[in-house]
Amino acid sequence: MATAAAVMRGALPAARRNTFFTGTPEIYFAKAIDNSRLVKVEDPGHNREMKQFGTALAVLFMLVFTYAWQHFRAIEYGYQIESAKRELSNLTEMNRALRLEDASLRDPERIDVMARRMGLVPLEPGQVIRMDSASADSNAPVMASAVPISVLAGQ
Repeated sequence: MATAAAVMRGALPAARRNTFFTGTPEIYFAKAIDNSRLVKVEDPGHNREMKQFGTALAVLFMLVFTYAWQHFRAIEYGYQIESAKRELSNLTEMNRALRLEDASLRDPERIDVMARRMGLVPLEPGQVIRMDSASADSNAPVMASAVPISVLAGQ
């Protein structure tokens, strides 16, 4: 009681004054509540709203999923197109190189030099006998015949 009177008179500093008097203590009592007898009442309006919300959410999800799928497919197609362009460029370059090699291998001068190295000599008149001398059209059908053929060798 003496400290309370000192606080009232102002003899104690204000900071110390708050530590002594805290007011009435608060006491909490736990009360058990039994809700086991309560029955949930179905609200058809709330159920309808929840179904509409679920449907709207599903439609929104499908739209976002479709957009994302199209976006990623477009990116994948872009990569495939770039890959095909690269392959086309490589094949075009290879085709050009092969045509150049084919042209160099078909050069008549080169063939003549190689033939002379192998010991071949130019043809002389009468050395070649044409088998299809009767047929002037090369696309016409040819009939087989049993005519003896002579081969001239070593002239």
